[in-house]
Amino acid sequence: MSYINKNAELRRGYNAYIDAAADDMGTQMDIGLLVMEPGDTYTIQEPEKECAVLLFAGSVTFAWNGQSVEADRPDCFRHEAYCLLAPRNTAIELTARAHSELYIQKTPNDRDYAPVMYTPETVQVQHAGANGELLGCMRREIKTFFDYDNAPFSNMVLGEVLNFPGKWSSYPPHHHPQPEVYFYRFDYPDGFGAGFANGEIYKTGHNGMAVINHGFHSQAAAPGYAMCYAWGIRHLDGDPWKKTRIDDAEHAWLWQADANDHIFQG
Repeated sequence: MSYINKNAELRRGYNAYIDAAADDMGTQMDIGLLVMEPGDTYTIQEPEKECAVLLFAGSVTFAWNGQSVEADRPDCFRHEAYCLLAPRNTAIELTARAHSELYIQKTPNDRDYAPVMYTPETVQVQHAGANGELLGCMRREIKTFFDYDNAPFSNMVLGEVLNFPGKWSSYPPHHHPQPEVYFYRFDYPDGFGAGFANGEIYKTGHNGMAVINHGFHSQAAAPGYAMCYAWGIRHLDGDPWKKTRIDDAEHAWLWQADANDHIFQG
């Protein structure tokens, strides 16, 4: 497990968190945060890599292949996302109309396909833990832009989780063979939480990123601070991620409907 936080040194333009050419950290992906000011333009065109561009916050025009979308998202806590997935050799031009921050994820893919823009109307949302499980401690919203089900042509998966203040997500602890990246956002710059991976504990902060190469993992946000994190997975060759979840047997009993009933007995 590795954790990186470049929040204090972020600059205008593209900020690389993972550069696969130098060290992909097991992810087989490039990961970065693009910071734009009004009037800025930024072009992405990769000859061998597909690319996903997710608007965390701001106002941006996405343009590609003669198409364009005006995307407005004041924040990722009360507003749904815009996310463009495009194959290799696609020229993506981004133009900012306000201060904007975008998550960018790339990986090699020799398949060609039509670019897809995922919008607030098409995002898949799962309201997990909403029925009072574990006294409501793992209530969260799991949002999926694309995965193997709706984008089998891609080598990647990308989504977001809205982690309510003081609640847990990726819980009970689980793992899967495919490495996963978490990129964290908080509703307040000083917001924080904690992540647990492969027996390690790490503090999460605004614009921090964790790489989970193996092992059981879960996380929580501190009370008072909402946490939203992008979760990205690169399919393994011959072993794509198909919502595989292998629970930690030690904690699997937490799925039982009456898991916390003993607290109120006696």
